[in-house]
Amino acid sequence: MKPFLLPHRLEVGCDEAGRGALAGPVYAAAVILKNNFYHPLLNDSKQLTEKQRFMLRPIIEQEAVAWAVAAIDNHEIEKINILNASIKAMQIAIQNLTITPDFILVDGNKFKPYKDIPHQCIVGGDGQFMSIAAASILAKTYRDDFMVKIGQKFPKYGWEKNKGYATKMHREAIVKYGISSYHRKTYLGNILQQNFNF
Repeated sequence: MKPFLLPHRLEVGCDEAGRGALAGPVYAAAVILKNNFYHPLLNDSKQLTEKQRFMLRPIIEQEAVAWAVAAIDNHEIEKINILNASIKAMQIAIQNLTITPDFILVDGNKFKPYKDIPHQCIVGGDGQFMSIAAASILAKTYRDDFMVKIGQKFPKYGWEKNKGYATKMHREAIVKYGISSYHRKTYLGNILQQNFNF
């Protein structure tokens, strides 16, 4: 895994979590790492166990030059669509950093210019660059925390396990009980059209 794309720039890595979920917000994180940061487990959050992600989170937070996390809720996702919501969350996270970066690394292939800071999109960047991997871990763990918390209010959907994604149990619960205020209606067409009047 590479420490930087441009070693002589103050580079921030950005990633999101929850883009494909049926319920809950999309989270994004922005992380600026020290030049000499290294941890042998650091990787794309999807390649790590839950235990590894939560073990790495405080290390990233303590060792990073700066970091921030932001979220866009399901209602705004439906208004502006998930791509725009993901980009907006990343830009809010960058805005909330205590230090302004001079280069932005983004996981994926879509981003919108933020102020006058140049950016580079990297498909699979969370498996290639440390700062994006660190951002993926923060975004994922903070979103997981949120889904577990709201799952206590809506235990029928199993969010403490599925985190709002389209598991068989989650889909069946939606058909049986209907939707909650945290569900993304526009994601549920195939599940709901034969059962509910949406």
